[in-house]
Amino acid sequence: MKDWKIETIAVQGGYTPQNSEPRILPIYQSTTYKYDSAEHVAKLFDLEEEGHMYTRISNPTLAALEEKVAQLEGGVGALSTASGQAATTLAILNICQSGEHIVAASNLYGGTFTLLASTFKKFGIEVSFVDPDSSAEEIKKHFRPNTKALFGETIGNPSLNILDFEKFSSIAKEMGVPFIVDNTFATPYLCKPLEHGANVVVHSATKYFDGHATSVGGIIVDGGNFDWTNGKYPGFTEADPTYHGVKYVEQFGKQAYIVKARVQLLRDLGSTLSPFNAFLINLGLETLHLRMERHSENALKLAQFLQGHPKVEWVNYPGLESHRSYALAKKYLPRGCSGVLTFGVKGGKEAGMKFINRVKLAALVVHVADARTSVIHPASTTHRQLTKEEQISSGVTEDLIRVSVGIENIEDIISDFDQALNS
Repeated sequence: MKDWKIETIAVQGGYTPQNSEPRILPIYQSTTYKYDSAEHVAKLFDLEEEGHMYTRISNPTLAALEEKVAQLEGGVGALSTASGQAATTLAILNICQSGEHIVAASNLYGGTFTLLASTFKKFGIEVSFVDPDSSAEEIKKHFRPNTKALFGETIGNPSLNILDFEKFSSIAKEMGVPFIVDNTFATPYLCKPLEHGANVVVHSATKYFDGHATSVGGIIVDGGNFDWTNGKYPGFTEADPTYHGVKYVEQFGKQAYIVKARVQLLRDLGSTLSPFNAFLINLGLETLHLRMERHSENALKLAQFLQGHPKVEWVNYPGLESHRSYALAKKYLPRGCSGVLTFGVKGGKEAGMKFINRVKLAALVVHVADARTSVIHPASTTHRQLTKEEQISSGVTEDLIRVSVGIENIEDIISDFDQALNS
């Protein structure tokens, strides 16, 4: 199985039915499990044996989804969560606590930016935001003795710059901290961050994984490639009193990070993905490779059309040769640059809002990355809680329209945009 190509893993990874078992991954809609002995349950609660204690911590349907995503990303394990926001939250809280600090790229999804800048601040965790295009030396100036992680997105949302993995991973290694990457827009079909120096990968499974706007969910993937014994992360090397003194690195080796996230944070915070949503997300993953090819192909063609349209001021898509991240896109996303682009209509914000009101095939929704083409104005919606300065730092201007290009026929998509612009 380890020799399977990514397309085959997307279809068949994570779940292997035995003789006479269901061919399709079942929905284990159960909160609890039956055991044959008290001794077995005691060993489960002491983390001495594998198995399911309670669905808040693990479940067979969730486990199959987690295994598939771990295989797709090339990690040693994965943890599903109730949302992408929950995945990012747990990924950082697993290594960072009150009085500590992280460094993050500034051009993040608005919800992530607010989480890091506002909510984490209430938890006593400080965040320094850096321009991802800055030099390595400039970025390193923001590190402190208590810095515990470096965070970025493969494809910035909505700035759409491509992360310079070589630069960021080198910084993280030099500073002795894990490199956490949100790979939501790229998916492992277009880019595998762990192959480019990342240590932990997070996803909003609500987006391309599900692919149909039916299910909210998140995933954390552990690369198993960070040394948690370097002296900065005692939570992995010292005894955990809530499990009778278990030491995660000692007992779980390369899976220490993901096991700790599950049995500590998911146990205590309870941001658990439902089995039914896990089933639907797994179903979506079966066509991930087909959809990402079409999303990328359609987005590039739409970007090229908009680039030549007289009513369009500018177009931002990393697959265009004119894009500032084009070289990085060719290096890290050779299969395509995903299905999201941004552009500005001549006439600014008012003209942009009129355009949004006049599209017919595309829909105005507060979502991105599913099979249907959609549009939104981030400055007044997804990034509304940010200050003007924070919006600009994140790549959001008042005239920016974000397009999530679907898998419909590209001629129909272009025709819809053309009539809306011309009207």
